[in-house]
Amino acid sequence: MRTSAFLYPWDVNGDPEAPDRVAALGVAQVTLAAAYHSTRALTPRHPRHRIVTAGHAAVYYPVDDRWTGRELRPYPAGDWAPGDAFGEAAEALRGAGLDVHTWVVLAHNSRLGADRPDTSVVNAYGDRYPWAPCIAQPATRAYLAELAAEAAVRPGAAGTELESLGWYGLQHLHAHDKTAGVVLGDAGQYLMALCFCPACRAGYGEQGLDADQLAAAVREALEPLWRGAADDAGWPTVEKLLGEPVAAATRAWRDGQARTLQETAVAAVRAAAPAGFQVLLHADPVTYHCGANAGVDPARILSVADGVVVPCAGGTALLTPFAEHARKDTVLAANFTVVSGMGGSPGTLAADAERARARGATELRLYHAGLASDGDLAAVREALR
Repeated sequence: MRTSAFLYPWDVNGDPEAPDRVAALGVAQVTLAAAYHSTRALTPRHPRHRIVTAGHAAVYYPVDDRWTGRELRPYPAGDWAPGDAFGEAAEALRGAGLDVHTWVVLAHNSRLGADRPDTSVVNAYGDRYPWAPCIAQPATRAYLAELAAEAAVRPGAAGTELESLGWYGLQHLHAHDKTAGVVLGDAGQYLMALCFCPACRAGYGEQGLDADQLAAAVREALEPLWRGAADDAGWPTVEKLLGEPVAAATRAWRDGQARTLQETAVAAVRAAAPAGFQVLLHADPVTYHCGANAGVDPARILSVADGVVVPCAGGTALLTPFAEHARKDTVLAANFTVVSGMGGSPGTLAADAERARARGATELRLYHAGLASDGDLAAVREALR
């Protein structure tokens, strides 16, 4: 199975041994960050540093003049990825015989939320989520589609993987996160992700809902959760708490906004890319799910993109709905965490890959070659061998 490992530019730049080390794993490709959110990352083998702190969401290349005069525009990186950090790393990796695809994080940007609070998701209590741009707002949608096109199609890249191309909700490790005191299941996550910014309030109106009444209903529905007495069975619980017609109307609004943004962004990438450029989405087959792996309709997204990258750290079941709609040339990439300290299991990668293949996977993604220990990388080499 064709395999790609995720990397950041700072895993490569300044470490002349990094490209050959990654190639020696047995991977054919690297998925290299070109636009990414804030993070603090360990670099266990780098000769110059051990910790990189990326202070805010940024692009790792010099932007072009398309952003001149635009109100929303990407932020340049600080000293953690200066200049054309992506280009430098990509050139070194290609020199080691590796294909390079871009890794582009879109609707996940706490810097944008801090600078422009009006762009953020607003929950039923009036709290803003600065890490989560509301994808229903026209200016935000235009910004995300343009960013997708620019960040995806970097010189020398053969394809892209678009992450967070959909709704983001509460589930995000934000600074020193203190949100685990109450367990949020699928229903709780959905209700806490419903946005009440002006664009979404108008959207609910188009679906026949009164936004004030909906917000009150959401707050009431969440009360058992705060008391620790909620029975969360996912979408059926949302329908029970809000009523089926109201639940369906909220989902119709949100699914429509996510679907059309995904289609617009993929079209923008294709318009900017050379022939044969591969476009994949990090995706979840349940449309109401939020987060880095955006909820999508499998049949529809596979008619638009070349394939999907599917989270498989908790098992391979999410591959099946995509496999049911795959064409002969569809890429179904099973994404496994191979960093033991982050809950990954590199020692079982070979067996995990076989289970993924049985579910229809055609490729593997390994998160994350720059963060893994030497022991983890040795297990990956053995599994791929």
